[in-house]
Amino acid sequence: MPVYDYRCRQCGTLYDVYHKVREVKEDVVCPSCHSREHTKLMSVPGVSVTTQTAESPSSCACDMGGECCGGACSMN
Repeated sequence: MPVYDYRCRQCGTLYDVYHKVREVKEDVVCPSCHSREHTKLMSVPGVSVTTQTAESPSSCACDMGGECCGGACSMN
């Protein structure tokens, strides 16, 4: 289901709406003031990128017997 972000033109509240198939204007109601006046916002999709592999050398402190350095290795 697509998720669309909106900003209410009346009170400025940010909210999102899950649409089953397509955007239906009657489905978009501000949860704070119940206004149907809104601006549709552009959303940026979340992306997770991992660059370190088991074969790549690591400079993480956990390789030297210390604590793992904040997620830089697969120990977290």
